[in-house]
Amino acid sequence: MKKTILLLLILVLTIGGFAQGEQKKKAKKEKTYNENGEIIKKGWNFGPLPVVGFDADLGFQYGLCCDIFNYGDGSRYPKYNYKFNVEASRYTKGSGVFRFYSDMPYMVKDTKLFFDVTYFYAKKYEFFGFNGFKASTFDPYADLEGIKSGYHFLNRNQFRFVGSMQRPFFHVPNLYWTAGLAYYHTKVDRINLESYEGQKTLYEDYVNAGVIKEDEAHGGSTAQLRLGLIYDSRDHNSDPTRGFYAEYTFVGSTDWLGGNNAYNNLSETVLWRHYIPVYRDKLTFAYRLGLQHCIVGNTPWYIINNLNTMFFQKMYTEGLGGSVTMRGVNRNGVLGEGFAFGNLEMRWRIVGFQFINQNWQVALNPFFDAGAVIQPFREEVMMTAETTTTEAYHIYYSGQKDGIHMAAGCGLKLIMNRNLVVSVDLGKALDKRDGEKLKTFIGFNYVF
Repeated sequence: MKKTILLLLILVLTIGGFAQGEQKKKAKKEKTYNENGEIIKKGWNFGPLPVVGFDADLGFQYGLCCDIFNYGDGSRYPKYNYKFNVEASRYTKGSGVFRFYSDMPYMVKDTKLFFDVTYFYAKKYEFFGFNGFKASTFDPYADLEGIKSGYHFLNRNQFRFVGSMQRPFFHVPNLYWTAGLAYYHTKVDRINLESYEGQKTLYEDYVNAGVIKEDEAHGGSTAQLRLGLIYDSRDHNSDPTRGFYAEYTFVGSTDWLGGNNAYNNLSETVLWRHYIPVYRDKLTFAYRLGLQHCIVGNTPWYIINNLNTMFFQKMYTEGLGGSVTMRGVNRNGVLGEGFAFGNLEMRWRIVGFQFINQNWQVALNPFFDAGAVIQPFREEVMMTAETTTTEAYHIYYSGQKDGIHMAAGCGLKLIMNRNLVVSVDLGKALDKRDGEKLKTFIGFNYVF
């Protein structure tokens, strides 16, 4: 595995360096600029970046992420003809991700195509129970000196494939119909890191109590057919400054590939994004509202946190909590069969400059995120689960009402050619039950 990642790193850096060198030679001969004074990009453009990090339990993270763009003759710049992304990263103690996705808005006439193939393997994946504040905060190791608790973690591996297409809806301006297929194969087990050996976990307690059923305890397969409508009047995809984006997606899910017909369901997802220019293209107020719920049928516990959208910018599409929906709230800290959320951001593009024949911008984005469970998941089972002690009852149900989960913080963005966005977000939950620490998220793209 290490050799594969190293070879990939060398290959992409070599190709990227060659392509950038050729572009520089051409740029010296002739540069063209748009009305904003930006260099109009043409042909291929590579953005290789190292992936580095550290986790005390998972070890050092290393790898590479590369965005590859094709701008054609530059007539659409800053829009691209198509884009590819490759990421391979790994922790020294075994967790990691391998991903390839492509966004091709102009490869086929009047048709946008999107493909994502990703394999996640996580040896420390968060699990805090169901239904927000209604889930107990009980942790048998929380107050034991010298012991690091693994009670709210599990081991999860997932393969994901998403393929989507978008076409004009009867030539109505900015309105499109969409269709797509998705497949998820998820494997779940207790956390198996050596430092947590011998500890019991919330996941095992839920399985033993029947809150998580035996036939879904170790994961399964989910195949989805997605149909929807999109209205999109944004001026740009990755770094919009004005316009609307509204998406309605109807999803039929089944586990027929895994042979378990107990988990068939219909659900719907609604997203609304609005980008309001406050001062030219320098300052933008942006907000997103989202809702997802199950209409009919049964959803397995290991997929209820997935946000079923046709196209996505972030690698992870899971909520509520974490880097995609509520930055600062514990990842997977607000799980329900239906949920709603909102994000508010003020995006201030502080400075723009040109460097190595690329257009760069630095931006700040203070934000406020909020969300709540609107359709509880197996609440009655949590409330009535049999226990052997009065103390154990609180493992499953806190007796508290759920409410709105909130977080706030600020992000820093480095944007290349209005498309490659390197992102750092710092967020903190406003209620200690959602997490006490200031959380740091490093990745790519705005959350919406």
